[in-house]
Amino acid sequence: MAVAETVDVRRAGDRAKTTISWLDSKHSFSFADHYDPANTHHGLLLVNNDDRVAAAAGFDTHPHRDMEIVTWVLRGSLVHQDSTGHSGVIYPGLAQRMSAGRGILHSEKNDSWTLTGDSTHSEPVHFVQMWVLPDESGVTPGYQQLEIDDELLRGQLVTIASGMPEHADDTAITIRNRFAALHGARLQPGDTVELPQARYLHLFVPRGEVTLEGAGALGAGDAVRFTASGGQRVTAVAPSEILVWEMHASLGDM
Repeated sequence: MAVAETVDVRRAGDRAKTTISWLDSKHSFSFADHYDPANTHHGLLLVNNDDRVAAAAGFDTHPHRDMEIVTWVLRGSLVHQDSTGHSGVIYPGLAQRMSAGRGILHSEKNDSWTLTGDSTHSEPVHFVQMWVLPDESGVTPGYQQLEIDDELLRGQLVTIASGMPEHADDTAITIRNRFAALHGARLQPGDTVELPQARYLHLFVPRGEVTLEGAGALGAGDAVRFTASGGQRVTAVAPSEILVWEMHASLGDM
């Protein structure tokens, strides 16, 4: 089914928020107690959470099912443990994917110093967690983490995670959806990247300030949802980071 070309700018301040003593979480889509029937997904992307977790705190063990969960840390570190025996410390530049499949339990804590023997730690962890629907349900749960070379993320759009055959190589983590890929870039003022062409695109600016061709300024926390679009140029005004989901299907196609 053909989709009309649209460019929909979503401002940071319009996101739903979950704020408690140890967590500052902002939700681009409906999440947990924040439900809006008009804002449940874009393309295949169901969750884009911008999270800050205080030291010595985090998400206790909880379940997931039939979801591809990609975590990208911007600052600090996050400790992952799950019921399949996988564990790891995620930090800036290290991409993580958890395939929930037929069911998995996991926890995420800002307590990496307990693994290194350090006695104190006060830095919060800032990360973006994104959920994409898999193209097959009930599969065996899985886990992957991979260093994305820092130099590759300086001034150009680089694939972080993908299930698309054209992006299938050992330089990105693999997700179980052949219609989706996540790209990222770290930009210095004046750096410009061109967005891919896709049926659906989701551009998120987790930090910094950029300008989007045809739409103007975007600040930290702003996002843009594109349909049947792409090719626009994104230019950094300040040191910035962007995350771009390229999607060639939507939930209704799965």
